[in-house]
Amino acid sequence: MAGHYDPNPFEVEEVNPFADQAVKGKASGHSNYGRGAFYTTNPGSAPPVASSRLSPLPPEPADFNYDRGATVDIPLNTSKDLKRKEKELQDKEAELKKREQEVKRREDALARAGVFIEQKNWPPAFPLIHLDIANDIPIHLQRLQYVALATFLGLVVTLLWNIIAVTTACFKGEGVRILFLAIIYFILGVPGGYLSWYRPLYRAMRTESAFKFGWFFMFYSLHISFCIFAAITPPFIFRGKSLTGILAAIDVSDHAVVAVSLLLVP
Repeated sequence: MAGHYDPNPFEVEEVNPFADQAVKGKASGHSNYGRGAFYTTNPGSAPPVASSRLSPLPPEPADFNYDRGATVDIPLNTSKDLKRKEKELQDKEAELKKREQEVKRREDALARAGVFIEQKNWPPAFPLIHLDIANDIPIHLQRLQYVALATFLGLVVTLLWNIIAVTTACFKGEGVRILFLAIIYFILGVPGGYLSWYRPLYRAMRTESAFKFGWFFMFYSLHISFCIFAAITPPFIFRGKSLTGILAAIDVSDHAVVAVSLLLVP
């Protein structure tokens, strides 16, 4: 009796539902570790605890890590291409220099012949004529050329004001014909003054040509004669009061505004 083991009648026998599988695993000589769970067949041990293994992460794509692992094809003939492009650039540069020298040679030949290539650059907003006194005219003649330019601009302003003054006289009953004549004076007078005496003077100053100076003096004399006539405005040749002047202002002295406007230009 002393050596006989008497089990506890009040002990609750734990039944392991996986006992058969564990037995089978032992019988087949394989261990249950690594299959996702392990079991115990000891009746007095704790109940079995199942454990699971985390699934592995998917493999990284080829273009992962911001293309750092991407292959770059480097051509082996880079040095040859660079030399070829450098030679092409040198050839183009040599050709451009040759063309520049040819153009400069032609410009020098034209300058010696008295022919200048004039690029329109004035007025700046809407270039109509060539004007570069500081670079074209010798320094000892620049002051005289600036005086001539001021005279030409004065002619432009005078003929423009003549249109305004004649317009006021037209509204006071002097007729529309004088307004049309004033517009014709402006259209013909401005380009006529530039072509007849200002541009010849500019070219004469540039080349110091005696012939061009003679052309300038002849047409500038006519310009001064016209200005004197317009300042007096005698009642013949020009119909009505199409020019502002002293006699025209006296004739309309009863209209103070018209008289003053006709006297401002002379």
